[in-house]
Amino acid sequence: MPRKKLSQQMLFLLPTLSLSLGVMADEDAVKLDELTITSTRSDTLIKDSPQVVTVISQEEIQQQMEFSSDTSQVLSSLLPSFSPSRQKLSSAGETFRGRSPLFLIDGVPQSNPLRDSQRDGHTIDLSMVERIEVIHGASAIHGLGATGGIINFITKRPTANTLKQRMSVSTTMPTNKIDAETMGYRADYSLLGSQNNWEYSLGLSYETQGLYLDDDEDPIGVDNTQGDLMDSRSYDVFAKLGYWFDDNQNLELSINRFQLEGDNNYTSVDGNLANGTPTTSINATPMGDAPRNRVLTTSLTYKNFDLAGMEFTAQAYQQEFEALFGVTDSTSFVDPVLAPEGFDQSQNESDKNGAKFTLMKDGLFDDKLKLTTGIDILEDTTEQRLMLTGRSYVPETQFKNYAPFIQAQFKPMESVVFNTGLRYEKAKLNVDTYQTVASKNGVTVEGGNPEFSETLFNIGTVVSPTSWLSLFANYSEGFGMPDVGRVLRGIDTPGLDVDNFLDLKPIVTENSEIGFRIDWQQVNFEISYYQSDSDLGSRLQQVGDDFFIQREETEITGVETTLGYQVNKANHLQLSYSHINGRSDSDGDGQVDRDLTGADIPPNRLIASWSANWSPRVSSFIQASHNFTRRFDENPELDFDSYTLVDASVGYKLPAGKLNLAFANLLNKDYFTYYSQSAQANPTRYFKGRGRTVTLGYSLDF
Repeated sequence: MPRKKLSQQMLFLLPTLSLSLGVMADEDAVKLDELTITSTRSDTLIKDSPQVVTVISQEEIQQQMEFSSDTSQVLSSLLPSFSPSRQKLSSAGETFRGRSPLFLIDGVPQSNPLRDSQRDGHTIDLSMVERIEVIHGASAIHGLGATGGIINFITKRPTANTLKQRMSVSTTMPTNKIDAETMGYRADYSLLGSQNNWEYSLGLSYETQGLYLDDDEDPIGVDNTQGDLMDSRSYDVFAKLGYWFDDNQNLELSINRFQLEGDNNYTSVDGNLANGTPTTSINATPMGDAPRNRVLTTSLTYKNFDLAGMEFTAQAYQQEFEALFGVTDSTSFVDPVLAPEGFDQSQNESDKNGAKFTLMKDGLFDDKLKLTTGIDILEDTTEQRLMLTGRSYVPETQFKNYAPFIQAQFKPMESVVFNTGLRYEKAKLNVDTYQTVASKNGVTVEGGNPEFSETLFNIGTVVSPTSWLSLFANYSEGFGMPDVGRVLRGIDTPGLDVDNFLDLKPIVTENSEIGFRIDWQQVNFEISYYQSDSDLGSRLQQVGDDFFIQREETEITGVETTLGYQVNKANHLQLSYSHINGRSDSDGDGQVDRDLTGADIPPNRLIASWSANWSPRVSSFIQASHNFTRRFDENPELDFDSYTLVDASVGYKLPAGKLNLAFANLLNKDYFTYYSQSAQANPTRYFKGRGRTVTLGYSLDF
């Protein structure tokens, strides 16, 4: 849209998003149904979307960050079909509708599917984010990786002719033992401005986190190998510069540098599953360098809102990603000469270069048809190295992909909308001949250039018989790759070659969904039933110290529902529920026969919240999440016992700024995390959840 309309929309956007999430909005705000979802590539209105879409506003992000800055914790507090946070740097086992989501920053992919280090949820500090657009269910509109859905972090940008600044500081500590070891500190600052034809944004953040304690004042175990959020420090530097050539043409450069690194002050002590003893930590420096995430994301975007009556967007991007893991003794690392005791640490490195081109034409056939077309190009080069011994663990793997697509939205009448589209994925892997590590028999694997192509289809409809009721149905397909690096490094049989290895074939996920929405006076209600199938899925199976990819049919079914009630201008209630089941075909007979575990699917979850404005100065918020018991018939050792967490905060507006006092795990619940109970029976990662903490914060907008 032209510059003037874009600026007007940005002015209305925040109150609109706030209304959708239960935060008080001005009466002048536009209606929820008028909100445009940019992540669909077609600027789809929420009311016209045949899929479930959630938009998390900046106010809601700030509200959740009063309890925790952990991105996974924020998402799991707001999305019931997202797995409970592990409270660790690794997001292993954190799925969305039982499958992997595609994380994006302004449309730039953050996920690294060729060697999934499961760190892609920590590539930006949420203080840089204006809103989060979430598309539920498989989607191919942004290409590789969105078999569970899309989570797009939209960064902050200024409105026309304004200068806005914000700063906040906070400290977090457990309530049962406060000392220098357990305290954490955080500060962030943002600047948004524009002058003449220029727009600019700047964001800075720094955070240090102390030792986590459970409900009984005992140290929680640190994950020395996969990485941890406790005993860590992070920073983020974000900058955006835009220039308007005229009212319809804009060029924007965006750079984000994020790093999170452990301080290496603690070493974990194994727990005992048989007697319920959790993994803990002691003061001791582990071997090697501390685990870290180091990410640089850069994009250059050109938009023309009137190119011969069409809207054109071109984006070029680059991402440099490093995930360093800690030292561990693994049978996979054993080498008679270099590592006889099996000690080493690995680093996953992924460099992505890509471009996206989108052309949209609206108003066809008497304003009934909108067409969107384009092409995406991606080159991803990934390898994993063993840092202490200088070995190649995963050979350099190059993934080249191009994907033309077309989407159509047909609106024959105001109450009926049809959406359909095609996307053709053409992909090629390049792997040179390589040799596996000694523990895999040091076999030589012949390189190759396997090629894959898939035509992905989506079709959906929305029917609105009344102004307050919408019924929707949708079928969509997602395209993903198995963990190629894990497959390649695990080969221990001579004579295999990359060109003919079945485990490298792509994952196509089919997602069917039906539901309805109600927006009636003070009530907002949405419910959907979905089924997600993959004929050649991907499941991790643990054998000793190693994990292997199992390619087998998987079926996931679920129900999601959300109810919001605006009691009055000062009080809003919200209730969300997710029920999910997943099965896989373990014996290849074409029938699913085994439950997916907590490494694959989240528990059934219920989330309730109440936000209140008691006066112009005093506000409060309380939320509770209940994770229901889950049993695994074939793996009873992974049975999950339910737990409920309650968080509460109160805010007080000062003449300048605002004070916030927030309690996470208000009732000091004693529990083991969902992943620790249900993903793998592992005494090294038998972690308890964090006990009650209090965060005191101050923020100022000026």
